[in-house]
Amino acid sequence: MRFAAIADVHGNYLALDAVLADIHAQGIKEIAHLGDMASGPLDARRAMDRLMALDAVHVLGNHDRYLIDRPPEKMGSWDRPAFEQLDKVHLDWLRQVPKTAVFRDQVFLCHATPEQDEVYWLETVLPDGTVAMSSLDSIEERAKGIAQSLILCAHTHLARAVRLADGRMIVNPGSVGSPGYRDVHPYPHVVEAGTPDARYAILERDGDGWRVTFRHVRYDHEKMAALARQNGQAELANALATGWIR
Repeated sequence: MRFAAIADVHGNYLALDAVLADIHAQGIKEIAHLGDMASGPLDARRAMDRLMALDAVHVLGNHDRYLIDRPPEKMGSWDRPAFEQLDKVHLDWLRQVPKTAVFRDQVFLCHATPEQDEVYWLETVLPDGTVAMSSLDSIEERAKGIAQSLILCAHTHLARAVRLADGRMIVNPGSVGSPGYRDVHPYPHVVEAGTPDARYAILERDGDGWRVTFRHVRYDHEKMAALARQNGQAELANALATGWIR
């Protein structure tokens, strides 16, 4: 069993195109998609059109939920611009996407954690804004009750794999389209990938366990940075251009 995991496109259709081309070049035919598809100051419509046409298993991200569970005036600075680009067909399709899913009976999919779509799982934000790896105890606590040997999550945009004491593995494939962002919950912090590349992961069943390969894919990130800058998001434009917020 061999498949690709993608997440956190955030309207970056050029990064998505590059990742899908790389997946095809690797001879991979199955894709698990972990959500946060459109929100951001880029091109929500093109990103959604590509994802809706994709033969993949999808789960809903927190920013996907924001597009369908509140009026536009209550949406944030990443969600309102995306909402204005989308049609009813896009929003109706999002309403059919589950919050969690099981892929091929062996892989559990969620956006952030099994219970919540806004909570970091493999990382913890400290009061001083440091983004640190979560403790193994806290990671394992959230994995209780999941029978599948491989668990996929996203949300933090940081590629990471954690092996649990019982042999299960949790993998975040990283972000396809957003290599940096700033947040204020639970404390003000920034997340930075360090390069502008699009990211995804290849998962392969290896005997009784799983093997993960993280892929970095180059694409025309300067074009997406220019679009973010044009849409008034200079900080995101810098992240798209360099992989750093600062």
